Amino acid sequence: MYYPRSWSKSIIRLSVYVGLIVLLGLYVGNVTLVLLIASLTLLTFNYLHLYRLTKWLWESRKMSPPSAPGVWEHVYEGIYHLQRRNRNKRRNLGELVKRFREGSEALPDAVVVVDDEARIVWCNRHARIEMGFKWPDDNGRRIDNLIRHPDFINYFHSGDYQYPIEIPAPTNPNKTFEYRIMAYGEDQLLLIVRDVSRVSQLEEMRKDFVANVSHELRTPLTVINGYLEVLSDNDSDQGPFINKAMSEMGTQTQRMQALIEDLLILSRIESSSERIYEKTIDMKAMFDLIEMEAAALNKEKKHKITFKIDNKLRIFGVETEMRSACSNLIFNAIHYTPEGGEIKVHWKAKGGGAYFAVIDNGDGIESKHLRRLTERFYRVDKARSRKTGGSGLGLSIVKHVLNHHNSFLNIESKVGKGSEFSFILPEELIYESQR
Repeated sequence: MYYPRSWSKSIIRLSVYVGLIVLLGLYVGNVTLVLLIASLTLLTFNYLHLYRLTKWLWESRKMSPPSAPGVWEHVYEGIYHLQRRNRNKRRNLGELVKRFREGSEALPDAVVVVDDEARIVWCNRHARIEMGFKWPDDNGRRIDNLIRHPDFINYFHSGDYQYPIEIPAPTNPNKTFEYRIMAYGEDQLLLIVRDVSRVSQLEEMRKDFVANVSHELRTPLTVINGYLEVLSDNDSDQGPFINKAMSEMGTQTQRMQALIEDLLILSRIESSSERIYEKTIDMKAMFDLIEMEAAALNKEKKHKITFKIDNKLRIFGVETEMRSACSNLIFNAIHYTPEGGEIKVHWKAKGGGAYFAVIDNGDGIESKHLRRLTERFYRVDKARSRKTGGSGLGLSIVKHVLNHHNSFLNIESKVGKGSEFSFILPEELIYESQR
């Protein structure tokens, strides 16, 4: 059993030993010779125990230390104590690693650990099944040699892992995998791969359904609206009830047409494959057109609309999408600001990016609604939205356009004071001559 060593006792024993040797040397009459013999004896004794210690550490299979007197007893016991403590640590660490591996094997996703040189350190069972990895044969192989999809290679080497990517599975092109990378430990990365085939299929089905139904509804609505206009022109012999019914039907038909148009725009933006860096947008010409449309829309409300536009600030992007986003924000301000209000439109360089904002002095929006405003068909006041003819898709269109252009919509509003809808496009989208 280990117990603390008393060094005072050791010094006393050594002093007694030296004292006896000196007395013996005086008795014999040759102190030097007796001290030399005693020193050689003590040295031989220590070397013998050093030999026994080495043999016990490297050759003996026994865990219990050999018996020894004096200081060597404490040396043996100390080493034995350290061995037991390290053995317990290794056992606990082994249990921890075992539980980690069992938990990782039970995960429904594929998990791969790679080092800073892209070499595979470890992978779980799902990675071997779904991604075709072979373990331990693939240990130390580069991950980009096993997953050769160009999008994955660009994503892996970009170092920007804020968002995951979706690409076909390496073993089955009919499956779609979501790849997410995050920092793990020291100089390591954790790759988590999830099968999102079902989610992708449902999303594609939803998009196709919305696009197809919206497209198919356009023709019958156009026919209905046409006949309503013809009947409305011949209203001389019709009573007031019929006239009111015809007017209401015409209004609702136009509202349905606007809703379908918005659904088609949203579907087109969601499925858009246009590259935002291939074309530039003449923002001055775009805002001139929007300003004309806003003036026509503002005839009844008579708002004071001010456009403060930096005519030289041009950007890369998809013009139809940006026009949809900006016009939706401006037209919303016109619709929902009480008559005679003030609306300001800003387009300028700010914070290294391109800043757009629509500021009004309308009724404002309660904070509880702000987070959900960009949801499809979400309305703060349903009765008021029906009155203004809103479809509930305008801000959702804005959200998807900004996502496509690597930005997001910022909304600030105070009840009774007004609202500000704004976004900042990143510096990379600003046309080079303006940087």
